Amino acid sequence: MASHAYDVSIVICAYASERWDATCRAVDSVTRQTRPPQEIFVVVDHNTPLFARARRELEAATVIENQGPRGLSAARNTGLACAGGDIVAFLDDDAVASPSWLEQLLKWYRSWPVVGVGGSIVPLWEAGRPRRFPREFDWVVGCTYAGLPVTAGPVRNLIGANMSFRRSALISIGGFRGSFGRIGSYPAGCEETDACIRLTRAAPTRRLVYDPHAVVHHHVPRERTDVRYFSARCYAEGLSKARLAMELGSTGALASERAYVRRILPRAFAGGIRDLLRGDESGAGRAGMVALGFGMTAAGYAAGRVSFAFPGRNARGGPVDAARRLGST
Repeated sequence: MASHAYDVSIVICAYASERWDATCRAVDSVTRQTRPPQEIFVVVDHNTPLFARARRELEAATVIENQGPRGLSAARNTGLACAGGDIVAFLDDDAVASPSWLEQLLKWYRSWPVVGVGGSIVPLWEAGRPRRFPREFDWVVGCTYAGLPVTAGPVRNLIGANMSFRRSALISIGGFRGSFGRIGSYPAGCEETDACIRLTRAAPTRRLVYDPHAVVHHHVPRERTDVRYFSARCYAEGLSKARLAMELGSTGALASERAYVRRILPRAFAGGIRDLLRGDESGAGRAGMVALGFGMTAAGYAAGRVSFAFPGRNARGGPVDAARRLGST
């Protein structure tokens, strides 16, 4: 089946009024696609003033309110429930899709086993890329990171800022689970990883494809480049991975993470030290950030394993609260 035969729904989830300009740019970018979508939804996550403004000013989109609990997972599920397209593509509210983004994603759906396709996410650094920020940790700011494939092919999971699915397949597994995902500014994650793993486990013949030529550009504000946010995001990711392991089993659910820790991180740390010895003082910073990122993620994972085994520790003072304190300014 040719890609043009598919109806496509775009879902953009928004929660913060201060990101209004970015949300407008995101919507505008999907109206300028070489392969236009059937419909565009902006789902506002429990923000009444933002919802009112979006309903008033975003003429190109259908604006709806999150019908579930506060959080990105429920907001995405609201968009999924309203979408009428065969394919549902998700774009972050602070990302801009390249003109051929949809066209590039859709070509992979000609093969039935493919139930999801994602692409690369290029960071747009508000204040320039910090020299100490290792590319292997660009996932911290929601972008494609060093260690991912450089050519198109099958992957375990897609990245939330740039992903699409066959609507029927995603609905068949119940969509995204609320036990994962960002809530407001709390930097949790893994909702897309969880959904992708459940998709392929439900039907082992299903395939997910990553195509680096399906590009979106993701805004990275200055505050997300500091050590405090970096630490909080890594710690929260560790918590999320602990829950993922608890609910899906660590053997299959964390296979990609084990490869990342064994191969990518040692190479990144050694590269920073090598750059330092060659006279690049920022190499020390990159090596330090690699060590910090690994340490905080491991600490979050260890705390999460204890916390989720003994749910009472999720109360105030537990590891989830600790992640929120780390990320607060």
